[in-house]
Amino acid sequence: MQDLPNLFLIGPMGAGKSTIGRLLAAELTREFLDSDHVIEARCGADIPWIFDVEGEDGFRQREVHMIDELTRREKVVLATGGGAVLREENRRALRERGTVVYLYTTVEQQLRRTARDRNRPLLQCDNREQVLNDMYARRDPLYRATADVIVRTDRRGPRAMVNEILRQVRQLADPLPDSDTRTLR
Repeated sequence: MQDLPNLFLIGPMGAGKSTIGRLLAAELTREFLDSDHVIEARCGADIPWIFDVEGEDGFRQREVHMIDELTRREKVVLATGGGAVLREENRRALRERGTVVYLYTTVEQQLRRTARDRNRPLLQCDNREQVLNDMYARRDPLYRATADVIVRTDRRGPRAMVNEILRQVRQLADPLPDSDTRTLR
């Protein structure tokens, strides 16, 4: 079987991109990168502070440069921020430089997973459910249009999801089952 391409994880906040990404990277013996964490490390500031000082547009511009840089690396698993798909430059870089996995989850699951998280500037409001519903309506079509693989994350544990992602990615990379390739030789 051929070597697997870079794996890029997209999806909403609370979908499990960082958790699943770390497990995938360990399974594949690859470097794990989280674009939001790299932005914070380079800026020396957390994302809420960047949003406060530069606004969402300033943060998104930083994100475009970071995703361009990180998707050029080889043998990586990259978790992107939930809004990365809002910019066409990001969607194009992700599609052209690896296999894109959309970690799909429901708004209800996002509410549960982000209930105590204060590091998400877009959720620092009174009606978090409405914000998440609005983001879902805008972003879900972009996630789906960008993804090579879609995996629902709210029905299984992280290890089972890693196995499912690897099964689907391997199927994309080598669509003929082993039994079929023997008959062709």
